Amino acid sequence: MTSPRKQAIFKAIDAAPLRPSCQEEKSHEAGSVFGRNVFGLSVMRKRLPKDVYRELANTIRNGERLNPEIADVVANAMKDWAIERGATHYTHWFHPMTGLTAEKHDAFLSPTAEGQVISEFSGKMLISGEPDASSFPSGGIRSTFEARGYTAWDPSVPVFIIPAPYGATLHIPTFFYSYSGEALDRKIPLLRSTAALSDQALRILRIFGNASATSVQAMVGPEQEYFLVDKNLAALRPDIMLAGRTLLGAPSPKGQEMEDHYFGAIPARVMSFMQDVENELLALGIPAKTRHNEVAPGQFEIAPVYEQANMACDHNMLTMNMLRHMAARHGFVCLLHEKPFAGVNGSGKHNNWSMCDSHGRNLLNPGTTPQDNAQFLVFLAAVLRAVHKHGTALRLGTVGAGNDHRLGANEAPPAILSVYLGEQLTAVLEGIISGKASKSKKNPVMEVGVSTLPPLPVDLSDRNRTSPFAFTGNKFEFRAVGSSQSVAPVNIALNAAVACALDDIATELEAALNAGSTLNAALQELLPRLFKEHLPVVFNGNGYAASWPEEAARRNLPNYNNTVTALEHYSDPDVMNVFLRHGILSEREILARQEILLENYAKTLCIEGQLMANMLRSLILPQCLEAQAKAADAVLKTRAVLGEKAASSEEEYFNLLRTHITALQGGVHRLEKAVEETRQGQDALEQARQARDDILAAMSQCRAHADTLERLVEDSLWVLPKYSELLWAH
Repeated sequence: MTSPRKQAIFKAIDAAPLRPSCQEEKSHEAGSVFGRNVFGLSVMRKRLPKDVYRELANTIRNGERLNPEIADVVANAMKDWAIERGATHYTHWFHPMTGLTAEKHDAFLSPTAEGQVISEFSGKMLISGEPDASSFPSGGIRSTFEARGYTAWDPSVPVFIIPAPYGATLHIPTFFYSYSGEALDRKIPLLRSTAALSDQALRILRIFGNASATSVQAMVGPEQEYFLVDKNLAALRPDIMLAGRTLLGAPSPKGQEMEDHYFGAIPARVMSFMQDVENELLALGIPAKTRHNEVAPGQFEIAPVYEQANMACDHNMLTMNMLRHMAARHGFVCLLHEKPFAGVNGSGKHNNWSMCDSHGRNLLNPGTTPQDNAQFLVFLAAVLRAVHKHGTALRLGTVGAGNDHRLGANEAPPAILSVYLGEQLTAVLEGIISGKASKSKKNPVMEVGVSTLPPLPVDLSDRNRTSPFAFTGNKFEFRAVGSSQSVAPVNIALNAAVACALDDIATELEAALNAGSTLNAALQELLPRLFKEHLPVVFNGNGYAASWPEEAARRNLPNYNNTVTALEHYSDPDVMNVFLRHGILSEREILARQEILLENYAKTLCIEGQLMANMLRSLILPQCLEAQAKAADAVLKTRAVLGEKAASSEEEYFNLLRTHITALQGGVHRLEKAVEETRQGQDALEQARQARDDILAAMSQCRAHADTLERLVEDSLWVLPKYSELLWAH
């Protein structure tokens, strides 16, 4: 009889690529599909009265307050459009502190006094909602029995439809906040942070004589990495189904050593999946641009074009949802966990970040005139100051139990926050610092506001993949973000930190100008000092090198190499001030987020620890004990037939099995005890510390023995699909 594992392997190998859905539209240009399921400006222009459209467009483009008097007209137009496209329900779609999205569906139908139903969707229904907030994490902002939470329409992001065979749903992006007004989501602080960044960046632009720009936006392009596993194989792995990663598994004989998967030919079945994902994303107005194989077998990437930060965050959450949804249709399970498989690369999410004014000018793009160069250098100095002075706040945007497996593991940047500029730009800054005394070619004299920067091509140096924060010509690439994480926290922190730095710089320049200094003179005094102060955060070397942590310590750069250690600093006054200074988070909101993240960390490890113990007791140890019994029988039979000496190899194999089985049985007991003690911890911080110190250590010990036993036990007895099957069957 063929085992369930072998049957699943055969199904995975035989699986044919699905014909992509909506095939009749494949020949159409992407432009005709793009935004088809979005109630965007072009749809509004056709369906709304001119005065209503004009007012709503100003709200969307300029961030003006929505006039409630036009809400009914807008809501009616949305309802008609959605129903025409097959929608039966609407939902307020929001981002609670779970790290996922949330939605509650309500039908458009409403009963009448005559016993009939009518389609109803009022302005009030559009603008606000009241989901039960009692089961969402709040970090102590409200008691469990206090259920009130509110959603409010975010008009800066388009309303959209998610189609489905059973009926489409109109999704309204919303904020989520408590009865007392605190943010219970990540969208509210993200928008506060972009407003703070805009205010401070405009001060710099005004100093440089730019009176026409009305705002500055943070622009973000998140590169999403993920793994695909055949669902027949995944169904036999409780760890994949419940934890999103493998908790056990010996390395495959072939992993990524041959370097033949990165940018390799995409398997036909995966290509069919990718095409379906892209078609759906394009219809949602998400500009999916790039797709390719990643480094590890079974690992892939999708990347969009840059968008305004709030839009990019919403679109990335939709992308992750779509990857998971479409994977099931194509017979896969999509793994977004940062480290689904030991021994091969994990998944990250490179957060490409820049600043753009209301005229579309990238403020991190070196110019061609001395004044443009000087403005670029001011914004560059602000970013260096932000990373150097507020690196802890930025590190907090990347915390998580999953990401701890990845950061600093020779596949992702280290947890030490440093900036990569490349030799050419670093030499420019050193020239500014050294001033006219320098005569070397390496450190050319740079007179700010007078000299012109040497040309800085987009590929101004070779890529440094070991840097967590790399300048890539006209943007910064924050590479430490985890693949399963929302990009909101890291961009909240980045916007907040840069806003603080710009505030410092603008205040000093304004004071100098008010005192009668010229702008050039003020810059000549300020920039060399700033670059000298913050040059220690610039590191162009190998972030994987064993010497780098020691060098970083000499530079006083913090190294919070795990989530709990980093989160302990969330309540440090200088860290809190990054968010308090411009009203991005209140003290209560900061402490709530610290509590939630600590709770999530401890809960994640308790779930994984208990899951591993269950798998070992029910799936691994019974098979290992059966193998041990067979080995003992083989020893006895060999002795009886061939003598004591002939049975030595069988006896050695038996002893090896017994040693690891005995150790594993003891390890399971210690793991279960660690989980129980962690759950009994007095508070979130104590539980998180116990999870880090005790559960992780016990899991590591158990895994070492279990993975050794996988290599020892005969293949027919092993019930869990192995790495060689999970990684390569596509």
